[in-house]
Amino acid sequence: MSSNGQAELRLGFLTAIETADGGYAGGLLVTNRMGRPLEFQCTAPVRPNHTQELLYGPTLRSWVFGDLIGRTLVTRVSVKPDVVFVDQPEFLDLRQHVSVPVACVSETDDEPAATGQPATSAGGGTAVAQQQNLLQIGGAFLRFDPAYSEDREAIQQQAEVLPAAADLGEPFDRVREALRETVPV
Repeated sequence: MSSNGQAELRLGFLTAIETADGGYAGGLLVTNRMGRPLEFQCTAPVRPNHTQELLYGPTLRSWVFGDLIGRTLVTRVSVKPDVVFVDQPEFLDLRQHVSVPVACVSETDDEPAATGQPATSAGGGTAVAQQQNLLQIGGAFLRFDPAYSEDREAIQQQAEVLPAAADLGEPFDRVREALRETVPV
């Protein structure tokens, strides 16, 4: 975060699409707090080979998304995000490779480990669900890597400068469309 305060909050939106050959292409859009683009980067398609598929087993997508695609993109952008939002849980492994909070955006709150505590309101009309690994901002629910519990609190504090009607899912649509324009799918 810049020394001038949270008004200059930079949000990263990271997603991946499957390519025609069974690989994945990822894109990272960095925006200001109002959703205006500051920078966009994408990867060439990444396709794990058969040996990697065998060796990584059920952790293959987490490795491809978090390590190969996510870390590459966050490292490559010149406008560094203060927080990275992802739309696929496999991207949460990215948090092991970056120093900023990472949260998975969902439209539902069906987290099994939720404590069921009542919701309260964070600044700017943003509702915050007081559940251990779940945070609600507008109509979106955010989940975090349980090993980084401090991410929830950091994002809750940053959420105070977001517009009350912020749609955290919409930028992912822009990233996917840009990827479809750039990468053969």
